[in-house]
Amino acid sequence: MPDLTTARQRMIYSQLRARGISDARVLEAMLRVPRHEFVPESYQAQAYEDHPLPIGNDQTISQPYIVALMLESLQVKPSDKVLEVGTGSGYATALLAELAAQVFSIERHAALAENARGVLAALGYSNVQVLTGDGTLGLPTAAPFDAILVSAAAPELPAALLAQLCEGGRMIIPVGRDDSQQLQLVRVVNGQAVVAPRELVRFVPLVGEGE
Repeated sequence: MPDLTTARQRMIYSQLRARGISDARVLEAMLRVPRHEFVPESYQAQAYEDHPLPIGNDQTISQPYIVALMLESLQVKPSDKVLEVGTGSGYATALLAELAAQVFSIERHAALAENARGVLAALGYSNVQVLTGDGTLGLPTAAPFDAILVSAAAPELPAALLAQLCEGGRMIIPVGRDDSQQLQLVRVVNGQAVVAPRELVRFVPLVGEGE
């Protein structure tokens, strides 16, 4: 097993800073959060390499650069209440917990949600709630949110999620079909969604009633 602390530091400098990630809070959070704790033991030696890794249930943990890019785009503030759609391993959830006041995360696979809860609890995150359910419907009981991060690709912007953003709120979401997806940063300005296209990406499909 390689020195994982050194590998994490190398990830910050060679994969993130070198490719333009400059948000100090995002970089510090990614230096603090042990990504290897969120992947199966057989993949821990690869945890800080620049590619996705399988986590079970046909899902993956995204490559570090894409996670950093999405977090930097969201501009999460320490006072924010955040919704995450697609908990997966819980890695991005932990990063959001480092950046925001309160995080609600929804995962449709009960086994992944349970595993993520265990890892997050073991690492001491107390400002996170991981729920099993249909993330495409959001979480109306906790809305509105200052920021929403969606970790699966929707064919179009989900209306239910847009409706749960507060004025000035932001959402980062991959939009498109299997062969053509693009990150989109959505801001609510005067009650209207303003969309800025970002990088081309590839995510698993977003599944649920809201699609």
